[in-house]
Amino acid sequence: MSAQGKEAAPSSGKEAGATNPRGIPYAPFVDNVEDYVTSREEVEGTLRKFQEMISKYQFMELNLQRRVAGLDDKMPDIKKTLETVRFLKTRTEESDPIETTFELNETLYAKASVPPTDEVYLWLGANVMLSYPIDEAETLLETKLSAAKQSWANCQEDLDFLREQITTMEVAIARVYNWDVVQKRKEKADEESKGKDSGKSQPG
Repeated sequence: MSAQGKEAAPSSGKEAGATNPRGIPYAPFVDNVEDYVTSREEVEGTLRKFQEMISKYQFMELNLQRRVAGLDDKMPDIKKTLETVRFLKTRTEESDPIETTFELNETLYAKASVPPTDEVYLWLGANVMLSYPIDEAETLLETKLSAAKQSWANCQEDLDFLREQITTMEVAIARVYNWDVVQKRKEKADEESKGKDSGKSQPG
């Protein structure tokens, strides 16, 4: 048997290659250590493989946390824009112009008079702005907000899943390590026992 140990099996009750809905693989559930290592020579390679899996899960966790932070910043802006579009939609041709201010940059604002309108301009990203009829703008923003909320929920679900897999791997590492300690003690006890038997067999 190679010192790298056996291939990691999937979690208990999961088929090989099983993943969550976003394709994140399940961690192996080590119920019986002998399913993964049959000798102490395999322990180091198996522990290294398990630690690599933890590192991959932690990398995915970090990326998801960043994505959640981005969505936390993005969703309020979409909601605010949607509320503004809905407000403009309620105005009729007979409505008086709105006196307001708008942001030119982070520290500069300008005054504006906004008459009733049937179209708005939306930033789409990458310095692109397009004109939309108000109804289309409302639909677009509702779709974007719904997608952002679903993405946020998926990220939270994946983060919980990843934490479970990391815990499973930490338990797996602890079980393999403890198995190794027990085997080491057994080997030491066997050597001491053989030494005593050898001493008794020698003539006085």
